Formats: sequence, C-alpha cells, structure tokens
Amino acid sequence: MKRLFRAAALSLAMVSAAVGSASAEGLIRISEQFGTLYIPFHILRDQNLIEKHGKELGIDIKVEWLKLSGGNAVNDALLSGSVDVASAGIGPFFTVWDRTKGAVKIIGAFGATPNYLLTNKPDIKSLKDFGPNDRIATPAAGVSVQARTLQIAAEKEFGAGNQGKLDSIQVTLPHPDATAALISGSTEITGHLSNSPFQEQALKDPKVHKVWSSYDVLGGPFTPTVAYTTVKWRDANPKTYEAFFRAFREATEIAAKDHRLAADTYVKVEKSKLDPAFVKQIIDNPEVQFTLVPQKSEVFADFLYRTGAIKTRPDGWKAYTFPELHDQAGS
Repeated sequence: MKRLFRAAALSLAMVSAAVGSASAEGLIRISEQFGTLYIPFHILRDQNLIEKHGKELGIDIKVEWLKLSGGNAVNDALLSGSVDVASAGIGPFFTVWDRTKGAVKIIGAFGATPNYLLTNKPDIKSLKDFGPNDRIATPAAGVSVQARTLQIAAEKEFGAGNQGKLDSIQVTLPHPDATAALISGSTEITGHLSNSPFQEQALKDPKVHKVWSSYDVLGGPFTPTVAYTTVKWRDANPKTYEAFFRAFREATEIAAKDHRLAADTYVKVEKSKLDPAFVKQIIDNPEVQFTLVPQKSEVFADFLYRTGAIKTRPDGWKAYTFPELHDQAGS
C-alpha cells in the first residue's frame, strides 16, 4: 500500500511539474523516436532551422535532443521536465492530455503513414490466427499507437468489448529490435506492428508477410505520431515556441517537396546503413503524406473514451491542438 501511495504521489508531482513549470526562453529540449516519419525532425536538425528562425525572432536558441522509445518513456520525460517537446504516438498523447486535463496539446503531426502488422508465420492471415503462444511486438504494449491500433482492429474482428483480446500476447520492443527478432525467427516474436523503414526492411525477407495496414483498420490516411508540449511551456517561451513551430512547418514542407533530400537527410542524421534510394522509395509511396495537421485522430479519441482509456471526451481535434493549426482541415 505504501509503495502504491508513493507511486501515486510521484505521478501527481510529475503532472504538477509539467503544468506549473517551464524552462528558460532560448532553450528547447526535444525527444524523438525511430523511423522515417521523423524526417521533418531530421531536416530541421540538419539545417539548423530552429536556430535560424530563432535569430529571425531576435533570440539565440540552444537545441538539445533525446532519443527515446515508447510513449510511456516520452510522457514521463515531458511530465518530469526532462524535455520540452515530446514526440510519440497519438495514443500516448491522449493519455497525457487526459491526465493533465488538457494542459498538454499537439504542436503538429509528423504526417500520414501506414503501420503494417507483420508476421513470420505463413498460416497467419488475420488476427484470429494468432494463438496464445504467439507474441506481437509494439513499442509500448497496451498504450503505444501501434498497441491501440491493434485494439481497434481486435474490436472489429472479435466484436464489441473484445478490444483487449490480444493484449496478453503483446510485448514491448523498440522497432529496430522487433524487426531483427521477426526476421531471425529464433525468438518468441511472431508478429510486429511496425513502421517505416523497418516494415519495408522486414518485408524484404521472404519469411515475413503483411497481415494488414493501419489504413485498412482506420479507413484511410492517418497521422500516427505527433509532437506536443505543455500549455505552460508554450506560454512561458513564446519566441522559442514560435521558432520551433516555424522550423517544424518549414521542414515538413521541404520533406513533402524534395523526397531525395529527405531520404539523404534521414540516412545522414540517423547514421543509417540503408541505401538512400530505398528510403526515397518508402516515402515515394503515395500513402505517405507530410502534413502537420492531424488526420483521423478523432477516431482514436472516440475509441479511447468509449473503452475507458481516457476519462474526458474531446470536443473535436481543435480541443487538443494549438491554434496555429486551426485554419486547416483536420480530423
């Protein structure tokens, strides 16, 4: 009981810190994860766009980066004040939005891109074919955007109230580790709800095939990952925030217009061994769209509220995004 009390007290303290404190103007600490969907971050980092826009606003900005995996780790970093701008799936975002009663909001999305459910078992053609001895890897079991997409798919496949039917066979693994495990075939991992470029890498192996795409589950293009911060930090650091938003917007526009530069920048910043031509082929996919505006996020919000994962039902996508996005068509 004492341990539970201490954990609850620590959680409350972290939320209070996020709502009530902010770092100094001119410093921005940003978290990022794995995948080509973070290309706008790679571009703004490589071209020093935050610093450029800061100077235009009359401020020198120091930028610090932190690589994390999984929405839980990202939210903990934001709430503890270790980062100023978090990046994670829409599922973990809604968790922290609900937890802080709206004191955290979306700055922008990383674009629409599909997530593939992959398997190395030839007999698996649908979710019904996964058994109790199978294991499906997601970045944060039960809470990541991939995990929530799996729950939405499970509800559709097994019926209302069965969204958690496959939760017991989910395991937490970063995408690079899950991809290696799936390809090797020598671990317990038989499924992986992935992202690019890892899903395309895995599909090069003849033992791996796609079961479905998140676009199949959600009914079209979907922005799975977003950048977000606290209202308090934005209000206390208006020039730093504005410089970041301008840089994020410019980098997204560059990525949309110049896929070759985007691919080259991904390989450079990530120090990846992938062929830039392979990365360009991934983002040339017409299903990939670079945009800051959330798409189908309301589908996630409705699901999470209906299944009790969040307590507050947002009144449309503008309720959890900052006003810089509100002149565009989101969902």
